[in-house]
Amino acid sequence: MDNPPFIISAEAINLIADISALLERHNIALEGENTLKLRKANRIKTIHSSLAIEGNTLSEGEVTDIINGGQVVAPIRQIQEVKNAIRVYEIYSGLNPFSERDLLKAHSIMMEALTPDAGRYRSGGVGVFGENGLVHMAPPPQRVPELMGNLFAWLKKSKDHLLIRSCVFHYEFEFIHPFSDGNGRTGRLWQSLILGKLNPVFEYLPVENMVYVNQQEYYAAIAESSKEGQSGPFIDFMLNEIFKALQKNLKEDTAGKVSNKVPNKVPNKSETAILRLLIDNPRLTRAEIAVRTGLTESGVKKIISGLKDAGIIERIGSNKTGYWAVKHKPTN
Repeated sequence: MDNPPFIISAEAINLIADISALLERHNIALEGENTLKLRKANRIKTIHSSLAIEGNTLSEGEVTDIINGGQVVAPIRQIQEVKNAIRVYEIYSGLNPFSERDLLKAHSIMMEALTPDAGRYRSGGVGVFGENGLVHMAPPPQRVPELMGNLFAWLKKSKDHLLIRSCVFHYEFEFIHPFSDGNGRTGRLWQSLILGKLNPVFEYLPVENMVYVNQQEYYAAIAESSKEGQSGPFIDFMLNEIFKALQKNLKEDTAGKVSNKVPNKVPNKSETAILRLLIDNPRLTRAEIAVRTGLTESGVKKIISGLKDAGIIERIGSNKTGYWAVKHKPTN
């Protein structure tokens, strides 16, 4: 069994800690009375976003109509894509993310009536194309069964954190591109299944909606990982997207339960350190904060963005001449 190459960055380690803390809060929030309604809404977002990434033009409302058995006027293929996705998510809880056989089963449903080899590995060569031409040429078809077998063997035996394994699997799956079609939606589904073994909230968490909003960054992270020959950049990207999705999901779930004057977020250690720096010097730049905290500049940017979205800090004035106002000071 060959281990897929990847480097776990300091940013990834921090994000694992932050995600774990948010998951504890989700376990409490999921007991609320709005849980079922929120889960249904997130399932719709997940299906819509995953298919939209692949070019499906149906709106969330039209996806909802199809789920509810309504009639939608749209291309037959796009309607079929939604119906197939619905069927896959209906058996979601019964799929084993560590089973290669279940992966093939899920693909056979996901791509039924869309490709003649649904549920079977490709028999021809495939490439990933972008605006400027070929981005990635996948391994030859005769290597696919061996590569996928090795990937599943690693997934089952690895002692790495499930958050890391889910990201590595997702990247390696897209690198291998084992199917003639449907690789993107299947790969994202499988990462969600792996994450579900960490916490059941991931069955209903629309991580794919976050990827949909940040498609260029998603493909850029894949390209950067391919360039480096290891999936570290993709791990950093996906962990950040998972963190943001958890934040957004928790905020929506607790809406109305917390006063608008109180931030729906408890700052973690990295955030608290940045807040204290901004209290002392509101005009610090990201580069200056990075030097003082030991974080990367991109990591500081993501944390500041999260604090702003949570209503903990507010930008006063322009990006060049303005400053940060800390609206809710840390208590720890």
